[in-house]
Amino acid sequence: MLINGSQIVIECLVEQGVDTVFGYPGGCILNIYDELYKNSNRINHILTAHEQGASHAADGYARSTGKVGVCMATSGPGATNLVTGIATAYMDSVPMVAITCNVGKSLLGRDSFQEIDITGVTMPITKHNFLVSDIKDLAETIREAFLIAKSGRPGPVLIDILKDVTAPSNMYEFEPSKNPDEIALKTLNKFSFKRAVTVSEPKEEELKAAAEIINASNHPIIYAGGGVKISGAENELLAFAEKAQIPVSESLMARDCFPAKHPLCTWMVGMHGTYASNMGITESDLVIAIGARFSDRVLGDTSKFAQHAKILHIDIDPAEINKNIDADSCVVGDVKAVLSRLLPLIEKKEHKEWLEQINEWKKTYPSCYDKNPKDSINPKTICETINKIAGDDTYITTEVGQHQMWTAQFYPFAKPRTFVTSGGLGTMGYGTGAAMGIQVGNPSARVVHIAGDGSFRMNCNELATIGYYNLPIVIVVENNNALGNVRMWQRLFYGKRFSQTTLDRGPDWVKLADAYGIDGYRATNAVEFEKVFKKAFEAKKPAIIDARVDKDEMVLPMVPGGKPIYNMIMELSKEIMSND
Repeated sequence: MLINGSQIVIECLVEQGVDTVFGYPGGCILNIYDELYKNSNRINHILTAHEQGASHAADGYARSTGKVGVCMATSGPGATNLVTGIATAYMDSVPMVAITCNVGKSLLGRDSFQEIDITGVTMPITKHNFLVSDIKDLAETIREAFLIAKSGRPGPVLIDILKDVTAPSNMYEFEPSKNPDEIALKTLNKFSFKRAVTVSEPKEEELKAAAEIINASNHPIIYAGGGVKISGAENELLAFAEKAQIPVSESLMARDCFPAKHPLCTWMVGMHGTYASNMGITESDLVIAIGARFSDRVLGDTSKFAQHAKILHIDIDPAEINKNIDADSCVVGDVKAVLSRLLPLIEKKEHKEWLEQINEWKKTYPSCYDKNPKDSINPKTICETINKIAGDDTYITTEVGQHQMWTAQFYPFAKPRTFVTSGGLGTMGYGTGAAMGIQVGNPSARVVHIAGDGSFRMNCNELATIGYYNLPIVIVVENNNALGNVRMWQRLFYGKRFSQTTLDRGPDWVKLADAYGIDGYRATNAVEFEKVFKKAFEAKKPAIIDARVDKDEMVLPMVPGGKPIYNMIMELSKEIMSND
């Protein structure tokens, strides 16, 4: 059928099963927005308050649904406002397609109004990107972009389209396809990629070598990463761990990949990991890394990481093998497929003495917190109260900072894809947009967003979006009137010189909620918090809870930067805690 470029964009999105787009219009993308208006019965568009909110919403949508998230923006500042969201998705391997439109061909390269080389800007933070200057390439490019975004190790792809291509008068013959991925697959060999796109079956010799090293170990531990969740391999991980009775430590991105209350779970590993996880890695004779990239926040001092252990690395992306730490053995392939093939090859074991040691560490050295705050709420109470009232099916999002670490340390995640946070990039302001995307993608589910006051102020303009669309998100602001994580470092390592980390200023979160037509609550102790959270959650409306947390509440355990992960600060002296 003969249609114009903007119509081709819509038809290709429908081909890909896209039901929702997050975005913000502008001059160069107006032609596409005109078609979105005409096709509102086919594609739902969510207008965010800022383009960054749109990118984070597309990210949250993708992480929670497993589908490709889509965001749109115009040229120039519209496109650059997507950059942080694209980088966040890239670091955490999230399938996302960002569509921008640029100035016309005759204006390109002339420093025209709102012109930016967005493909050049995003080259390091996309799995691939495209500049479409001819309508004949448009459909093929969109199909390729979606296939690249979701195949192999997922990631964001950007498509920048010149305004001429989308003009109403620019017509081209479009051939609809029921199998757009098959069409795109034929042309992928013309590209080179930084990350795996096509995935081959795990090699038999690698599987056998992995099974041998596992069966020979006496003190093995699993280090599960976000790749477990991306692959959908949670059941395979559970069966694998239970058969060989291997304890499971988790990266931040994998905190919802293994049931927190399972006796084999040691919770998070690394800088703010549990004593059981960090010592389990340290004293192990085999670390089985599954879908993990050995982040510096996990490794600490690389030279002293798991000194007595062999390293078995299982990952879909061959570029990750030996990148941050040398592996003694590896299996390259999709985690779900690898674990399925490994399961019959590993022996059923008990590891009784090893598990007794792990359990002793868990019992003796729990994560630390202030058990008796006078005029505030401790973070463990916040997590436990939310879980008690909201249940295991509720999605939990966070911003980045102390509240994020407390959530990882204390929230008993039981089901996959229920924890959504920015891991690799550590993006403050991420969680509000992500919560919106999750709620839109899962309209019958509930979302609770746990934020810090420092992070939340960065994207609290999205309350306009939450209020307008009546998204029943409950936002819990752990308000300590500080940039708590940075303040904590200043206390420990900078002589208590609290430079620019005290937030002794507005807004009043309850008044701000009212300004956006959202319910607002305040809680200063545990009893008040449980009461107002229950009320807010059961109302099934957007709400903000200003939950007062002491500004000197710490995140413990803590491994100082660059130190071995067994060098944990478990408690602080009164001298360190004093403000004098």
